Amino acid sequence: MPKVSPNYRLVILSIATPLQLGIYCNDRLQESIVSEQKTSEVLASLIIELLERYPIQQILYTHGPGSFMAIKLTYIILKTIEIVRGVEFVGVDAFAFNGNRPIKALGNLYFVKAGEEILTQKFEQTLEQVFELPQSISHLHSCDNKPLYIIPAI
Repeated sequence: MPKVSPNYRLVILSIATPLQLGIYCNDRLQESIVSEQKTSEVLASLIIELLERYPIQQILYTHGPGSFMAIKLTYIILKTIEIVRGVEFVGVDAFAFNGNRPIKALGNLYFVKAGEEILTQKFEQTLEQVFELPQSISHLHSCDNKPLYIIPAI
């Protein structure tokens, strides 16, 4: 029986604190990195370090909804890596990493997912924001790599 080559992918959760990166081999979590530092200060160096340590073939990132600036910054860094190093990247719905719970938008507005539609909803209490790297990414549905900018009306 032929030996299956390992498939390495990097998952980036940059839309909320803490910043989380996970290395997956054949869709199973191998290593995770968690940082309380600002995405703008640490994301690029963490990605470069992981690209040097692993033969990463694809990067998945939370393309939204969530922090507009984090999404934009992550997209720019990944687009640069795609151009310079040829590593493909794709977007993944942020709800896949928080059990489909509401995601902070602005003030007391949160993004909520109703079927396939993403809406904003007002909550009087502050909702906890917990995102987790799953043990397996075989269930994730990726899409194109464009950011999912949903900015609520003010």
